[in-house]
Amino acid sequence: MKIAINHRVQSGPWGGGNRFVANLTAALEARGDTVTTELRGNDTDIVLMIDPRWRNPAVSFGPGAMLRHVAFRDPKTLVIHRINECDERKGTRGMNRRLKRANYAADHTVFVAEWMRRDISVWHDKNAENSSVILNGADPVVFHAEGHTPWSGEGPLRLVTHHWGGNWMKGFDTYQRIDELLAQPEWRARISFTYIGNLPPGFKFKNANYVSPLDGAALADALRSHHAYVTGSINEPGSNHQNEGALCGLPVLYLESGALPEYCKGFGVGFGPDTFDDALEEMLRDYPTYAARMTNYPHIAARTTNQYIALFETLIDQRSKLVGARKPFRHPMTFLANQLPL
Repeated sequence: MKIAINHRVQSGPWGGGNRFVANLTAALEARGDTVTTELRGNDTDIVLMIDPRWRNPAVSFGPGAMLRHVAFRDPKTLVIHRINECDERKGTRGMNRRLKRANYAADHTVFVAEWMRRDISVWHDKNAENSSVILNGADPVVFHAEGHTPWSGEGPLRLVTHHWGGNWMKGFDTYQRIDELLAQPEWRARISFTYIGNLPPGFKFKNANYVSPLDGAALADALRSHHAYVTGSINEPGSNHQNEGALCGLPVLYLESGALPEYCKGFGVGFGPDTFDDALEEMLRDYPTYAARMTNYPHIAARTTNQYIALFETLIDQRSKLVGARKPFRHPMTFLANQLPL
């Protein structure tokens, strides 16, 4: 197969989508497939759209180029759109609309969590025939539990989280609550907390440990030096941060919001907006039970990439049907709108 991905892999800490592309590219090339970030010629089997925003420096071509490609150059090329973003994630306006407009170019849509397909209204026209759900997975070669020492019950339970984005909805109400708990002597004797990554503008921790963004082995080493992972991300579409912590052996304290229950259920303690303290008490009480489960955490990169490769092969088998159903000019204004560099 020849697969064109519209995302150039960036070096350094760039977020989960960047690592997904790197892992998928490596898996495809290991099979002997060809992967490119350019859309040229008439021999491309699959185009995978990661991000439709042309102004993102990592994006190599947009939905307009994909539409022109299948309409004028090579109609047998199949377009897959991976959805891993939404307005609900950061309280923005316009992201869902932009994604929906770009999705016009897609023959098939992949969501990184069922929550997005089920609960976000713009995607209610997607079903099992024209879409799939493939959960993200982290690389266990980097994120593994070798060298991790579970909490013995003595001394503070060391909590950690990490985020590339510094939006408040990444969970900073939860992280601020932990910071407040650490101001109390009784809690300082029971827990510590480290935040790795970017912060919202003007935000500073008073009692927690802060570490600048890390990536790869340095990040994994830092995670393994802790006992439990916490994520308070609101309306999380399906990131890798909880996967990376869990694969390092850390049971997860997670907000029951967005995709997090799909990824974390059974491997930690969920909490609501007002029940974090209770969840923390449960983690402290039942830590050995949850820690023992982490060797079975399933969300690894190979599982994800294998599901994408299987999907590519299935869609290629269905190519005639998909191409026959495609009508690039069914809504001329949408076709034209996708040509704009938005």
